[in-house]
Amino acid sequence: MGMLKPWHIIVLVVVVLLLFGARRLPDLARSVGQSLKIFKSEVKDLRDDKDDDGHAAKDEAAPYGTTTTAAPGTPTNGTGSPTVPGGSSTSPSDDAPQR
Repeated sequence: MGMLKPWHIIVLVVVVLLLFGARRLPDLARSVGQSLKIFKSEVKDLRDDKDDDGHAAKDEAAPYGTTTTAAPGTPTNGTGSPTVPGGSSTSPSDDAPQR
Protein backbone atom coordinates (compact mmCIF):
# COMPACT_ATOMS: atom_id res chain seq x y z
CA MET A 1 0.00 0.00 0.00
CA GLY A 2 1.28 3.49 -0.73
CA MET A 3 3.40 2.36 -3.67
CA LEU A 4 2.25 3.51 -7.10
CA LYS A 5 2.56 0.55 -9.43
CA PRO A 6 2.56 0.72 -13.24
CA TRP A 7 -0.91 -0.79 -13.52
CA HIS A 8 -2.26 1.99 -11.25
CA ILE A 9 -1.01 4.56 -13.76
CA ILE A 10 -2.60 2.63 -16.64
CA VAL A 11 -5.97 2.56 -14.85
CA LEU A 12 -5.71 6.31 -14.17
CA VAL A 13 -4.95 7.06 -17.82
CA VAL A 14 -7.93 4.98 -18.97
CA VAL A 15 -10.25 6.73 -16.50
CA VAL A 16 -9.03 10.17 -17.61
CA LEU A 17 -9.51 9.22 -21.27
CA LEU A 18 -13.05 8.04 -20.56
CA LEU A 19 -13.94 11.15 -18.55
CA PHE A 20 -12.46 13.84 -20.78
CA GLY A 21 -12.06 12.24 -24.18
CA ALA A 22 -8.98 12.26 -26.37
CA ARG A 23 -9.81 15.63 -27.97
CA ARG A 24 -9.87 17.57 -24.70
CA LEU A 25 -6.71 16.09 -23.18
CA PRO A 26 -4.22 18.47 -24.87
CA ASP A 27 -6.23 21.51 -23.71
CA LEU A 28 -6.51 20.04 -20.22
CA ALA A 29 -2.77 19.35 -20.05
CA ARG A 30 -1.98 22.85 -21.34
CA SER A 31 -4.18 24.53 -18.73
CA VAL A 32 -2.72 22.41 -15.93
CA GLY A 33 0.80 23.30 -17.10
CA GLN A 34 0.00 27.01 -17.19
CA SER A 35 -1.56 26.84 -13.74
CA LEU A 36 1.52 25.11 -12.32
CA LYS A 37 3.79 27.69 -13.98
CA ILE A 38 1.82 30.56 -12.41
CA PHE A 39 1.77 28.84 -9.03
CA LYS A 40 5.53 28.24 -9.07
CA SER A 41 6.26 31.84 -10.07
CA GLU A 42 4.06 33.17 -7.25
CA VAL A 43 5.76 30.92 -4.70
CA LYS A 44 9.16 32.08 -5.98
CA ASP A 45 8.08 35.73 -5.70
CA LEU A 46 6.93 35.17 -2.12
CA ARG A 47 10.25 33.57 -1.21
CA ASP A 48 12.17 36.40 -2.89
CA ASP A 49 10.13 39.00 -0.99
CA LYS A 50 10.89 37.21 2.25
CA ASP A 51 14.61 37.04 1.43
CA ASP A 52 14.77 40.73 0.42
CA ASP A 53 13.45 41.81 3.80
CA GLY A 54 15.65 39.38 5.66
CA HIS A 55 12.69 38.15 7.64
CA ALA A 56 9.03 37.36 7.30
CA ALA A 57 6.40 40.08 7.15
CA LYS A 58 5.66 39.79 10.87
CA ASP A 59 6.98 43.31 11.55
CA GLU A 60 4.40 44.90 9.27
CA ALA A 61 1.35 46.68 10.63
CA ALA A 62 -1.45 44.55 12.02
CA PRO A 63 -4.18 43.75 9.50
CA TYR A 64 -7.48 45.58 9.60
CA GLY A 65 -9.85 44.32 12.25
CA THR A 66 -7.27 43.15 14.77
CA THR A 67 -7.30 44.45 18.29
CA THR A 68 -4.61 45.00 20.84
CA THR A 69 -4.87 44.23 24.52
CA ALA A 70 -3.35 45.83 27.57
CA ALA A 71 -0.23 44.33 29.08
CA PRO A 72 -0.77 41.77 31.83
CA GLY A 73 -1.19 43.46 35.18
CA THR A 74 -2.53 46.70 33.69
CA PRO A 75 -5.78 47.65 35.42
CA THR A 76 -8.75 48.10 33.10
CA ASN A 77 -12.05 49.88 33.52
CA GLY A 78 -14.20 46.92 32.43
CA THR A 79 -14.37 47.96 28.76
CA GLY A 80 -10.90 46.64 28.02
CA SER A 81 -9.36 50.13 28.04
CA PRO A 82 -6.58 50.75 30.56
CA THR A 83 -7.43 53.07 33.42
CA VAL A 84 -5.55 56.29 34.04
CA PRO A 85 -4.63 57.43 37.54
CA GLY A 86 -7.35 59.73 38.78
CA GLY A 87 -10.21 57.44 37.79
CA SER A 88 -10.77 58.48 34.18
CA SER A 89 -10.23 56.14 31.26
CA THR A 90 -8.35 56.75 28.06
CA SER A 91 -11.47 56.23 25.94
CA PRO A 92 -12.33 59.32 23.85
CA SER A 93 -16.04 58.86 24.49
CA ASP A 94 -15.46 59.45 28.21
CA ASP A 95 -13.84 62.84 27.50
CA ALA A 96 -16.95 64.12 25.72
CA PRO A 97 -19.28 66.30 27.81
CA GLN A 98 -22.36 64.59 29.20
CA ARG A 99 -25.78 65.96 28.16
